[in-house]
Amino acid sequence: MVIVIHQTANTGNALCYNEKKVNEGAATFFHSRNTKSVNPFMYNEKHCLKILTDIEKINARVKNMCLHISFNPSAEDYLKLGDKTIRREIDNMMVHMGYGNQPCFIYKHKDLERVHFHVVSTRIDRQIGKKIKDNYERQKMQQFVKSLEEKYQLNHKEAKQQPEFRFSPKSRNIKQNLENLFRHLNGLEEITSKEMYDEALKIFNVEIKKSGRGHIVLVTDGNGNPVRYPIRLSKFKEMPRFYQTTKHVNEQTRIADKQISNPVIDKFQLGQLARDLNRLVERSRKPELESKRRVKRKRKQRRF
Repeated sequence: MVIVIHQTANTGNALCYNEKKVNEGAATFFHSRNTKSVNPFMYNEKHCLKILTDIEKINARVKNMCLHISFNPSAEDYLKLGDKTIRREIDNMMVHMGYGNQPCFIYKHKDLERVHFHVVSTRIDRQIGKKIKDNYERQKMQQFVKSLEEKYQLNHKEAKQQPEFRFSPKSRNIKQNLENLFRHLNGLEEITSKEMYDEALKIFNVEIKKSGRGHIVLVTDGNGNPVRYPIRLSKFKEMPRFYQTTKHVNEQTRIADKQISNPVIDKFQLGQLARDLNRLVERSRKPELESKRRVKRKRKQRRF
């Protein structure tokens, strides 16, 4: 069982992401709590968003208002628990984390090789208007996962290996890993313009270029020379933030984009961003480096 707390700053973006998956047929409405409507999913996306934003307006000074959690049972865990038990345990999770009285919306996703769930809520307390304390929330979540595994005798499995954020001629699952990269960059508040987004992509040897009426995604050698066949941008489900063309973009996203009046790249900010992204590159290289070290050790042992 893996439960991830996503660093999503904007509640509208998180809700829009899940609603978009529903419209694409890759997700379904699963559960809701603490809403005036018996079934808020009978209404449109704006209705659900208003429930959360009305609370967030009480304390507009808080920067990161969104609570976005993904609940990821393995295939074996899902067969053992089933929807009914998972629905109950998500409720228990919210209580354990201090959000038991908060309105929340849960979506069931089927766009990966396994079923998983997304929870969207707000960190602003609906009763007192203050931000709910999030001290040690990762440790608290680890405690909950451990108790869940013991309660249902689930097989403890390590979290899935970090997505491959390095790209080369030998990269596997290239389309899926590119979507992982787009998803990660889409969640970074530091990227405030298309120019910065393109610079961030180049760190991973990825470029997006105009082709006909659309765009193509290229994996390069770092000098702009393609090393893999190009992929049409329209083929991706997870689109880069500044290349999205869908007509029903969330209203808050449009407003935020309009507020960005200066698209000039801040070199200091880009330098910090590059260092953060390079850490992802180093992290994705660890399994490869460790395997090389093991091979070298074996060879040394054979010599003796």
